[in-house]
Amino acid sequence: MTDLESSLGSVRDRIAAAALRAGRDPAEITLVAVSKGQPASAIRAAYDLGLRHFGENRADEAELKAGDLPAGITWHMIGHVQSRQAKLVVSLFHAVHSVDSAKLARRLSRFCGEQGKQLPILLELNVSGEASKYGLAADQSLPSRPGPWPGGGVQRDMLLATIQEIITLPDVQIQGLMTMAPIVADAEQTRPVFARLRRVRDELAAVFPQVAWRHLSMGMTDDFEVAVEEGATLVRVGRAIFAPDAPVWCQVPRPTTEEDR
Repeated sequence: MTDLESSLGSVRDRIAAAALRAGRDPAEITLVAVSKGQPASAIRAAYDLGLRHFGENRADEAELKAGDLPAGITWHMIGHVQSRQAKLVVSLFHAVHSVDSAKLARRLSRFCGEQGKQLPILLELNVSGEASKYGLAADQSLPSRPGPWPGGGVQRDMLLATIQEIITLPDVQIQGLMTMAPIVADAEQTRPVFARLRRVRDELAAVFPQVAWRHLSMGMTDDFEVAVEEGATLVRVGRAIFAPDAPVWCQVPRPTTEEDR
């Protein structure tokens, strides 16, 4: 058994165990292997072990690798998307987890129309309130209250207005929410963040029943088991699959940010 096979098997087992602890069917959770920085050979090896969903943070890096890889891969854009990258993102990716503004959604929809494509998207919400995080503001949700936003509030109204605009766009379809939890010493500390996102999703589903809201993209290497227990349907795992000390492919230098966990 190779190191990759062993690591992947362990992650799959941990996802299944977390799902069962929460009374969920493990089949409800899709593992998205975070392949940023990994060479095409590593992605192909993971594909040969049955992985089909891969997440990239940078469109230019994905473009350089995708042509050498099987057509059966489903590519997820999980990093921040700048407006100037929107056309390339539409051409390369099958889903975008990180839509954080109506402006970006409009550009994605425009290029989808030009390319004759329909694109599933997730809305990235900042539910932790960290200034370093991207995402639509949703940090005023309180876990001790029945609803995500006590008494409504400006933040809630702004989010609803943004969603109302996005759902009118013809070629992008909201399928759920994404968030990134803070980096903490104990994964259990991320639970309120993931629970909050789930409650926000539930309220949005009541307000916008015409949207599927089927996905919660949350959880990474350090906290994906807690995320699964709190309802994640997509987990984005990199280091726990690809050995952290393995050779890393990188076309251009990249800053270290929250996204590079």
